[in-house]
Amino acid sequence: MLAMQQQFRQQERRQAVDPRHLLASLRAHATGLPNDDVFASMLATWYSGGGALPRCLGLSDPQFGALLQRHFPGFVPPTRDDGDDLELERAPERDDLLALMVDNRAGNDPSEEWMAAIVVAGCMGNDHLWQDLGLWSRAELTALMERNFPALAARNDRNMKWKKFLYKQLCNGEGVYVCRAPSCEVCADFDHCFGEER
Repeated sequence: MLAMQQQFRQQERRQAVDPRHLLASLRAHATGLPNDDVFASMLATWYSGGGALPRCLGLSDPQFGALLQRHFPGFVPPTRDDGDDLELERAPERDDLLALMVDNRAGNDPSEEWMAAIVVAGCMGNDHLWQDLGLWSRAELTALMERNFPALAARNDRNMKWKKFLYKQLCNGEGVYVCRAPSCEVCADFDHCFGEER
């Protein structure tokens, strides 16, 4: 019943707020910083009820306010149901993913730290990472990773699906190797890890 109510609320929000109109408005307020466009995509989707990101994209209230002020000063966001908070029982998993992302960020730009937290929040969703983040294509996610986490992105040299890749990095770091196939090419799950994302 609760899932049906949440689905209904999402449909209502999608009908009330046009993500294309929001995207245009966000772009009109953008400051010209490297992550403006990808944040605009995420925010347009989130404000219109799409994607799987929780309240404030998974950021704290002050971080979310700072992101809007830094990248889109003057943008007046539509009212939005605050949405869900992050699940407490998955906190250790989030902490490990966040450490991986922060350790591999490009520099010391605060946007990279915000991006790390948002990507981790997206990893808690159940769809492809680019969809959970509210991006409009997988190419946006790849560009986001290459710009903000270049060392990590360089390790995904076989174009593995990003969420699977990030969790594989955690497992490899812990010395946990779940896959039994001698190589990816002969694995029965090859398409599941590397196949087309729709």
